[in-house]
Amino acid sequence: MPEIRSPLPGTFYRRPAPDQPPFKEVGDRVEPGDVIGLVEVMKSFSEIKADCAGTVLRFTVEDEEPVMAGVVLVELEG
Repeated sequence: MPEIRSPLPGTFYRRPAPDQPPFKEVGDRVEPGDVIGLVEVMKSFSEIKADCAGTVLRFTVEDEEPVMAGVVLVELEG
C-alpha cells in the first residue's frame, strides 16, 4: 500500500489556513507533486507532497497533531 510519510518532525496541518478547506480529503485522487498537508517546525511551514499517485484511503494523524520524521501521514490505494 503506498504511503506518504513526514520528512521531518513538527506539527501536521491538513489545511493551508484555519479558515480554508483541507488540501485533500479521503477519496480524493492525488498525483505526484500534489500537496497533501503542511508540517510546521519553529514557525516554518514545509509543504508535504505526494511522491506517488493514488486515492486517499485515510489520514493516520489528525489535523494539528505532532508528528515525528518518518511517520505515515496518509495511506493511498493504487
